[in-house]
Amino acid sequence: MQWFKFNWLSIKSKLIVMLLTVSSSSILVTAYLGYRSGQSNLTDRAFNQLTSVRASKAYQIESYFKTTRNHIQTLSNDPSIVLAIAEFTNAYQQLDNVSLPTDASQKINDYYKNEFLPKLAKTEQGSPVLNSFLPESTASNYLQYHYIAANSNPVGKKHLLDKANDDSEYSRVHERYHPIFRNIIEKFGYYDMFLIDPQGTVVYTVYKETDFTTNFTTGVYNDSNLSRLVASVRRSKEKDYARVIDFESYAPSYGAPAAFIAAPIFNQSKFIGVLAIQVPVDEINNVMTGNRRWESDGLGKSGETYLVGQDYLMRSVSRFLVETPEEYIQTLIALGVNKETINRIRQYKTSILEQKVRTLAVEESLIGKQGIKIIRDYRDIPVLSSYAPLQIEGLNWAILSEIDLAEAYAPIYDFERQLLISATLLMLLVTLLAMVMASFFVKPINQLINSARKVASGQLDAIAVLESQDEFGELAQSFNAMVTSLHDQTNLVEEKNRENEQLLLSIFPAAIAKRLKQGEKNIAESVSNVTVLFSDLTGFSKLSDSLTAYEIVSILNDLVTIFDETSERYGMEKIKTIGDSYMAVCGLSVPYLDHDKRAIDFALEMQAIVRRFSQERNFQLNISLGINSGDIVAGIVGRNKFIYDVWGDTINIASALKSACPEGAILVSNEIYNRLCDLYEFVPLANKVEISNSFLQAWQLKSTIKPR
Repeated sequence: MQWFKFNWLSIKSKLIVMLLTVSSSSILVTAYLGYRSGQSNLTDRAFNQLTSVRASKAYQIESYFKTTRNHIQTLSNDPSIVLAIAEFTNAYQQLDNVSLPTDASQKINDYYKNEFLPKLAKTEQGSPVLNSFLPESTASNYLQYHYIAANSNPVGKKHLLDKANDDSEYSRVHERYHPIFRNIIEKFGYYDMFLIDPQGTVVYTVYKETDFTTNFTTGVYNDSNLSRLVASVRRSKEKDYARVIDFESYAPSYGAPAAFIAAPIFNQSKFIGVLAIQVPVDEINNVMTGNRRWESDGLGKSGETYLVGQDYLMRSVSRFLVETPEEYIQTLIALGVNKETINRIRQYKTSILEQKVRTLAVEESLIGKQGIKIIRDYRDIPVLSSYAPLQIEGLNWAILSEIDLAEAYAPIYDFERQLLISATLLMLLVTLLAMVMASFFVKPINQLINSARKVASGQLDAIAVLESQDEFGELAQSFNAMVTSLHDQTNLVEEKNRENEQLLLSIFPAAIAKRLKQGEKNIAESVSNVTVLFSDLTGFSKLSDSLTAYEIVSILNDLVTIFDETSERYGMEKIKTIGDSYMAVCGLSVPYLDHDKRAIDFALEMQAIVRRFSQERNFQLNISLGINSGDIVAGIVGRNKFIYDVWGDTINIASALKSACPEGAILVSNEIYNRLCDLYEFVPLANKVEISNSFLQAWQLKSTIKPR
């Protein structure tokens, strides 16, 4: 269908379409290849940047854990730590038999009820039970009273107290070591530091949270990750190693995510306790966020590097929570994250252990693969992702560097827009050039078309004038030759048509000849009220015996020609001649009211013509005529050699009257007589005319005008 429509276009339009198609295809292919090349190069560059950032952050995190592990392992072998755990353990045991201050129980209860449990309840499902968190042993109550409940420093600042207002050995030991250990965690950025005796009791912490003095074997926190880590270290009792445990919600830190590294403490070969530190979340976040300078790391406005654990939960904070917390929260709500998770994220202001990230990149990383992919991230947004597993002993973490696809491809989109604008302008220019070139190209064709139209309108002298020497010039020469030939052939055809028309007119009545020229083939019709005239030359047969055939034909031709010319004046139409017989009809093609009178007058004229002709040439010729009026049937007879003829009783009677007519007389039928007896003088024929076994009365014309 499209090809059919294309065929109806002009050559100029087709040429423009072809030029546009070729040029547009070239432009589009070039633009597409350029776009794909630019996209590929930009994608590779973006992935290389992400991989570089990811590798750098992975190295920093792995180095951080390795350094921290080595530091804890070194500290556990330090004599001061060995001495400190021994002294703290001994001092702690001495407190089992001391008397508690009278307000100790009340203050501890108030602290848990007013400070600890309300904050914990904001993030924990259900309501925490007070009694399950209260310290049990005397030593534990004593120390939590002096260093937590009675500590005048606010929550989060309890570590500023070097010595309680008591006279215990524990406080003297605490005063000696606490400033040193506090300095250690501040210098190295640890969240907290723990000394745990062989039975699993926390005999010292720097920050004095509610895990201080608790027992990880029997106490309320015996199912925490730190409790499991301590149990693992206690069971192994191996020297010179440190273990790490992954992040979990840690109740003493109000349910905030916490990870720990612990190492055993030996006094020579004797296991005397465990040294543990709480891994600072801020240090991990600072590494992963580049101290919140993502753009300086080459991550643009939407890129980030984050950690994911084997439970598919984040181990570092989301950039979007840091920069646009409300927008980030609304995104999570739109994705169907439950309210409890949303509340914990709001409370802790972190996505660690809250934001689930189960993407293809994370899944592959956690099984030990690394690579680059375009995926949908935890916000369900397309991103470029570079991923790999982290090599940290004891942790199965994945590290991912990602950037939004829209931002990464922003230069490509700008390039695409520029490319589209350039391609559009170029195509417009090509269109104009194509139109100009097509106009020049089809100019000679239009000249030929104009000449052809003139020829088609009948101007056979229209010559195309082209001076070009190319194919169009050759075509113009051929066209001119064709026009000249057509002109000659047209003249010849017109001449032949005139001859044919003259021939038709000489054979058929003018009306019949006209109908034949118009293509009408089957001509047959009934005609009423016509007059038929039959004539027969007498004496012509004898004349032919003394003359040559040429002379006979010439004489007959002269005589018939005179008859034809005369018949036109009287409105008679010659039907045919058979030898020296002549037949004509009046009223056939053109109706006449006086058709019978015209026939009589023509018959009289024929008599006069024959008499003059005989006198002039000294011939003994005469003519007999029969005339009848009535209805006839006329039509063309034959296929290849056809004639126009008439039939009917009217014809037969006229022929019979001619045959019965005396030499030089005119016989008419009774119908003629009845119509013209007032104008002409007739006498009845003595013998009736026989026709088809019947006899008709005939009348012989005696004079032209009947005497008055």
